[in-house]
Amino acid sequence: MQVSFIIPLFDCLALTQAMVRSLQATLPPALDHEIILVDDGSTDGTRAWLATLQPPFRVVLHERNLGYAAANNHGAAIARGEILALLNNDLVLKSRWLEPMLALLQRLGPQAGLVGNVQRVAATGAIDHAGIFINSKGKPEHERTLPWWAWLPVAQWRQADMVTGACMLIPRALWQQLGGFDEGYVNGCEDVDLCLRARQAGRTNAVALNSVVSHHVSSSPGRKARNEQNTFRLTRRWQRELAACATRRWCRDYCEGNLFLPRDRAPLLTLKIWAYAASLSRTPPSVATAAVNAAIGQELARWQEMFAP
Repeated sequence: MQVSFIIPLFDCLALTQAMVRSLQATLPPALDHEIILVDDGSTDGTRAWLATLQPPFRVVLHERNLGYAAANNHGAAIARGEILALLNNDLVLKSRWLEPMLALLQRLGPQAGLVGNVQRVAATGAIDHAGIFINSKGKPEHERTLPWWAWLPVAQWRQADMVTGACMLIPRALWQQLGGFDEGYVNGCEDVDLCLRARQAGRTNAVALNSVVSHHVSSSPGRKARNEQNTFRLTRRWQRELAACATRRWCRDYCEGNLFLPRDRAPLLTLKIWAYAASLSRTPPSVATAAVNAAIGQELARWQEMFAP
């Protein structure tokens, strides 16, 4: 089995060099691999450094900045490995970060979608990512806590709605089936959209809890410049699916804030909310559905006004 590591670059040469050193230092000795570096129009000396590299490095050069989606797509297009490992150039990789992710892909087998891991902020050590969920307003949000059972020896993974593209494994055959990243997104939401397409295809996205890396979060220039446009595009495309995920989160948030039956709601309705939050019922409570649809509708109206021609 060969793994193709795909790393898009846009300036930040020092971070790139440190990341590549950590990658080479942490790979299993017998791993068949290639490292594809896609320079997306850097002007800080990155190109001169790339010219010094030898195999297993392969280099793709963009004469202008095309964005995160295109950079990864062009890297994946020349990849030879059965597994694609998408990595940001501002990661700091730790010993044995890769093995649990590969093991999880193997465990999931034909059901495997995208596999992520636990990412800690390089400067503070705080958890930045342990999966992505859709919050009660219908927007993607990083899970920044581990489940209570994560410390048990048998707790190796958990299912996730989505995972971040900052450190992600995907079978190359699935990447090709899904068509890679949607280049209509510009440096944001590409990974969420891909995960939703994997879910739609019946695949399971998951987080390897015993794989941990550090991340200099959002260090690339212009990383968040189009957040609003990207989320607008995502919501228009996936409104129904986002609402379904958000409804269960709304119910879970409600339960966390109401440990006992509140007086302002009928006990039967509250029990329905709790049952849906615990996945004991497949029928979402109408109060939750209404709240989520209202929140999403309000944001869509705001975006439509913001981006009206």
